[in-house]
Amino acid sequence: MVFTIQNALVLTDQGYKTLDVQVEADRITAIGVNLPIAGDTIDGQNKLLLPGFVNAHTHSPEFWQRGRIPPLPLELWLFELYSPKLLQSEQIYLSALGTAVETLLSGGTTIVDHLLLLPGRERETIDAAVRAYQQVGIRAFVAPLVHDQSLPTSLPSNGTAPDPQRQTKAVLDLLEEAILMHHCPDRGINLVISPTGLQLCSDVLVQKGVELSERYQLCRHTHLLETRAQQILAQEKYGCSAVEHLKRLEFLGPHTSLAHCVWLDDAEIDILAATGATVVHNPLSNLRLGSGIAPILKFRQAGVNVCFGCDGSASNDAQDVLEAIKIGTILHNITDSDYRHWITPHEAVQMASIGGAKGLGLEQQMGCIAIGQKADFVLYDLTSLSLLPQTDPVGLLVLGRPTQAVDSVWVNGQRIVADGKIQTVDVTMLKQELLRYSQPPQQYSTTSVVDVEQHYRSVMGLST
Repeated sequence: MVFTIQNALVLTDQGYKTLDVQVEADRITAIGVNLPIAGDTIDGQNKLLLPGFVNAHTHSPEFWQRGRIPPLPLELWLFELYSPKLLQSEQIYLSALGTAVETLLSGGTTIVDHLLLLPGRERETIDAAVRAYQQVGIRAFVAPLVHDQSLPTSLPSNGTAPDPQRQTKAVLDLLEEAILMHHCPDRGINLVISPTGLQLCSDVLVQKGVELSERYQLCRHTHLLETRAQQILAQEKYGCSAVEHLKRLEFLGPHTSLAHCVWLDDAEIDILAATGATVVHNPLSNLRLGSGIAPILKFRQAGVNVCFGCDGSASNDAQDVLEAIKIGTILHNITDSDYRHWITPHEAVQMASIGGAKGLGLEQQMGCIAIGQKADFVLYDLTSLSLLPQTDPVGLLVLGRPTQAVDSVWVNGQRIVADGKIQTVDVTMLKQELLRYSQPPQQYSTTSVVDVEQHYRSVMGLST
């Protein structure tokens, strides 16, 4: 595939410039003014060309629960999440499609799916998600969410107990089988070693996961200190912080990304900076679940790489990357009175693109519009009502409420979205299938939540 985008507005280090961009196969090969035409031509007039964003943390199967779970803190919300009847493998496929489509139509070209696995059908779950991402054409990092401890042990002062359905060796065998079957970066599918978090994982599982990641040269991903309860639990279990414990287990590193990171102190922030780990900021779910406001400005000042994630659709409850970027940008203006530390729209775009790429070890291949980079980029329609009048296009894209602003999306040089429409998926059919599998509203709360709520309130110092 060879094509030339003509007269697109491109954000450079020197400001906006109207440029032509040429692509051969999966790479940008030329950038300049009035380039000789090569291959097909794409009209970039009144369009903004930006690198694709990375939706750096989500859980696609949660698609079926969005809008359903009432306001609850994470530890109780989890019992609601796992309470409805198990999904079918076809639903895993459909939810991955839906997650990818919403990501693409909000400027994302790469997704990190911390994939919830159906008990007893783990391999089937991974296969279904991979099939969906291959069909859509999005660059996917499939991160099977694994643990070997039972859910109640994620609460402080609740002991430890192995999960009878998640034996450590069986979990590790599953991961290696999935790697051998599906890991193929050239086809846009990458496997990730991704324990759910220390609150549900033994040290053996984490350490053996690190060994797998090094053997197969894979990224690592996990939840970290999303809530105060997890902070309390780490001190109970390890006598130190979760960050210090992950460092001892050699989990942290330049190709490690950590979702949430809300309850960290300055010393722990310094550890992340020293190890080169990336923080994935999920502002919407942190607010939805009352988890807190992550110290993003402190991370940035310490030199920690930060990017954005939507988180799963049961705690967001959408996959709008631009919405996550907006909230994750302006939320922190209330955490520091020195406005010089605030995140600018241009910085936010860099965090969402090159920041996301760096967390996956791909900063030399994607994340900016430059010769030699992967052709993963997005054209935004600057005649869209939500991007008018034309002022600072990036400022309005980040701080405004862009709707139907994505004109075209390319991933690996392939045009996945054209004229605002997905080219690789029948979206009408997708909507029909999502409707067909939809369940009527359920009455909450469930028995499982009632069983643990009193203990949760007690350990968190809430009146009972």
